[in-house]
Amino acid sequence: MLNRNMKTSDIGIALICRYEGWRAKMYLCPANKKTIGYGHLVRKNEMDLYKFKELTKEEGIELLRRDLVREENHVKRLVKVQLNQNEFDALVSFTFNLGGGNLSSSTLLRTLNRGHYNLVCSQLKRWVNAGGRRLNGLVKRRSDECGLWSSYYTYAMAETIMNFQRR
Repeated sequence: MLNRNMKTSDIGIALICRYEGWRAKMYLCPANKKTIGYGHLVRKNEMDLYKFKELTKEEGIELLRRDLVREENHVKRLVKVQLNQNEFDALVSFTFNLGGGNLSSSTLLRTLNRGHYNLVCSQLKRWVNAGGRRLNGLVKRRSDECGLWSSYYTYAMAETIMNFQRR
């Protein structure tokens, strides 16, 4: 069974940061929701807190880590097979991007829970459309999630990604 104590690693955090992008101040995301940092959706009770605040990247990472607990819990609850750290991180990134509802109803999850680890990448790569259009950013994100799933990523690569984010 899946390790219930697993948390998103620095590699997973780096991948999510890369695709969520960084915004120090609150803005409206493409889904017309108030957002700050690395994809944190600002709740109504947080509006006053973030209205005039400018986050540091460290605060943004900490906020992301707190946000990821929900996605981590979705993955832990829904996945019925063993995952290594990179596989877990790839699914958390996918779930952070698309939501637990999409993971729970996906062929990807059914395929994985049947033990077909080798088919997960092909399932990930199906999730590249938004608003009826194929988006290059989603193609790249799914490709990187697949690389992470397949254990192609190392901590050295995570550090490179994080250094890029600091610029």
